[in-house]
Amino acid sequence: MSGTLTAQDLSDTFDAFNRHDVDGVMKVFAGDCVFYTVGGDEVYGTKIEGSEAIAKAFSGVWAAMKDAHWDHHSHFVHGDRAVSEWTFSGTDADGMRVEAQGADLFTLRDGKIIVKQALRKSRPPFKA
Repeated sequence: MSGTLTAQDLSDTFDAFNRHDVDGVMKVFAGDCVFYTVGGDEVYGTKIEGSEAIAKAFSGVWAAMKDAHWDHHSHFVHGDRAVSEWTFSGTDADGMRVEAQGADLFTLRDGKIIVKQALRKSRPPFKA
C-alpha cells in the first residue's frame, strides 16, 4: 500500500470484514488508531484504542454474529478524511437479527486509518 489510502483500499478492507479476516482488515489501521463504536455509555459510543484492542473487538463481533456482513458498501477519500457507507446485517446466538444502514467516518495519516467513527441507524433487532 502506498502512503495514500484509496477508495479501493477501503473496498478491499470491507471485503476482508465480510471474510472475517482480521489481518486483512487491520493492515489499513495504524498501530495507534482509535475506534469509536456504534454504541456505548458515552456520547461517542465506546472508545477502543490501539490496533490490538480494535482487532479483538472486530473478532468479537464475528464470534457473536457468525453471519456478520457489510453489504452495499461504497467509499470515498478526500485528503486525510474518508467515508464508507454500508448496510450491516448479522444474527446473534439468540436468533435476533440486526439489519441497518450505517457509515464510518475515517481520519487518515500516511495511508493508514487513525480514527474510525462508526455510525449506524438505531433499528431494533428482530427475530430471524
